[in-house]
Amino acid sequence: MAGALQFAASIPLAVYAATVSARLHRLGVRAPGATIALAGGLLAAGFLALCGLVSWTLSRTEVLDLPALVRALQYLAFATGGPGHVVTLGLLVAGIAVPGLLAGLLPRALAVTGLVLATLAELATLALLFDGAALLLPLARFTCLGWLIAAGFLLPRRRTRTHKEL
Repeated sequence: MAGALQFAASIPLAVYAATVSARLHRLGVRAPGATIALAGGLLAAGFLALCGLVSWTLSRTEVLDLPALVRALQYLAFATGGPGHVVTLGLLVAGIAVPGLLAGLLPRALAVTGLVLATLAELATLALLFDGAALLLPLARFTCLGWLIAAGFLLPRRRTRTHKEL
């Protein structure tokens, strides 16, 4: 059940990435930020979907009879749903926060917080090298998702004169 729900959760993330990228373009962002947001969001959604599918595979009784395969799939589920998802989620956040800050599209405090969270998400790569760094994974995942919700509400729908062209 958890694997299926995780797979399903990847779809709204992909839609969000496409929508926010299109909105940034509509707001006049010509810098790479909008494309970075799209790439990061699609990769994060892809890794989340893959993790869900691998987790679903681990629930199959015929797989459970093969301990070596189970262990390999557990590592794959961790890598895709942990660092793979979180690090690319950080790219989505950075792709929104940078143009949000430079073009004045987001409140300064929110944009700077996004940059800090994106950095934290990128540091989650260390979870592949050091077990203790795995603490960064839920910390970055949940704060980034909360930030994306706030940015989605605060990113303007139309360009005003106070926004700078990038």
